[in-house]
Amino acid sequence: MSRIGFKPVVLPEGVTVTVNEGAVAVKGAKGELSVSYPKDCISVEVKDGHVIVSRKDEEARSKENHGTVRANIQNAVTGVHDGFMKQLEITGIGYRCAMRGDAIVLNVGFSHEVVIHPVPGVKITAKDDTHIIVEGIDRQKVGQTAALIHDTKRPEPYGGKGIKYKGEHIIRKEGKRAAGGKK
Repeated sequence: MSRIGFKPVVLPEGVTVTVNEGAVAVKGAKGELSVSYPKDCISVEVKDGHVIVSRKDEEARSKENHGTVRANIQNAVTGVHDGFMKQLEITGIGYRCAMRGDAIVLNVGFSHEVVIHPVPGVKITAKDDTHIIVEGIDRQKVGQTAALIHDTKRPEPYGGKGIKYKGEHIIRKEGKRAAGGKK
């Protein structure tokens, strides 16, 4: 059984939460997010600088949504207070990226360049030719945009060429070898 739903969400300084019918509005220094929840089986209340998520009954649907709603509210609070960031690295001879307006242009071994436009609310920056930073307040949108860039050219296991997340470990395989002198 998951116990995530029973943990209260601590509100940092400068973050306000407003509970409406079926939605929670979270405001902070970096922006504003809204989290919807099923009001027939989940209840949300704000008490003493904490957001408390509880379920109304012990039905399966209530149990399924309890931890999810709490995690979504926690992500919204973290997003408007600190924000989220994903870093990607490009490895390979001739592989590089460049900014074109707010979009990123990837040259990763195809006969054409790949242009990826960010989702609204997400900012893409290229530190240099081989490092990409994806930032925003919505965790899902930041992860989705980073995944689009990563899926353009996933790292291959033999040479390690491709786009990987910073800190991602690529399991390397040994390549084929020429037959030895055995006869």
